[in-house]
Amino acid sequence: MEFYATLGSACTKPAVLDHMFRAGMTGARLNLSHTTLSRCTSLLNDGFWPAAKRAGVPNAHLILDMQGPELRIGELPNPIPLKPGDMVLMGDGGIPVPKTVLEHAKPGQEISIDDSALLLQVRKASHNNLLCKVLRGGTLRSRKSMSLPGAQVDAPTLTQADLDNLALAGDFGVTHILQPFVRGRNDLEFLSKTLRDMGLGHLKIMAKIESQQGVEQLDGIISLSDEICIARGDLGNSMPLWKLPRVQKDIARRCRETGRPFCLVTQLLWSMEQRPVPTRAEVSDIYNGVLDGAASLMLTGETAVGRWPGQAMEYLVKTAREAQKAMNEKE
Repeated sequence: MEFYATLGSACTKPAVLDHMFRAGMTGARLNLSHTTLSRCTSLLNDGFWPAAKRAGVPNAHLILDMQGPELRIGELPNPIPLKPGDMVLMGDGGIPVPKTVLEHAKPGQEISIDDSALLLQVRKASHNNLLCKVLRGGTLRSRKSMSLPGAQVDAPTLTQADLDNLALAGDFGVTHILQPFVRGRNDLEFLSKTLRDMGLGHLKIMAKIESQQGVEQLDGIISLSDEICIARGDLGNSMPLWKLPRVQKDIARRCRETGRPFCLVTQLLWSMEQRPVPTRAEVSDIYNGVLDGAASLMLTGETAVGRWPGQAMEYLVKTAREAQKAMNEKE
């Protein structure tokens, strides 16, 4: 079984990377929505790969999480506190958002930000701006993910930044491409052709299921990917949250039936961004995910920005291995 961290400011020190590898980490994700490969030269060449070698994991996986068609807030000069009832402007002269958001959001459309931590509703729309009311407040920060629940938004499979990063993939030991918001076969056919054309056809493709459209097109996506990633953050934004467990179970079942490995990600140990011990619900979630057949588990903010990255990896691995032990005892 594979155990993945997400690299970030919380795990740049060699001691922290050593801790995570000793705990059982087998690879890591690099989120290219927040950085570029060239900016991570020191983190990878002086940190990640030497730590993998010291831990006896020379074949560790390095996963590039592309920008792809994912929507994100632009760069902000400072975090913006938003309170319920506030009116905020998106677009020209306001919060920077992708042009495609301005093109698709109509009055009444909800805008979910940062895995539903913040929720806005469009009150007025023009081709340059959206006037929105804050329904659920919090602190808005640069580059946070956003989605338009219920809307199908046109966006390219790969951005120019993605292509620039792929051009460097061979120099940094990249092993997997994690493609976000896969909408159907066309996205994966385009990605596969791009990789072959760049001499990267050997890289494994992990397809993130993050929308209703992805769920509806799952059969075709399964057939063209090496692994399915059940990305519960934005997937949960695309439906009432109480429906997410059933959808997760259904994706897992369909992966098992087709023999396609799947990865489980998002908020597995979310409380450990701030606390040294997880909740009972979190370890139960991990345990049940393994019983459902997960081939890999991935931490995100817990290791990228959390206060306890090494301890989070320990709890992830130990809980998963306990589930594997129970499964083996039944056989």
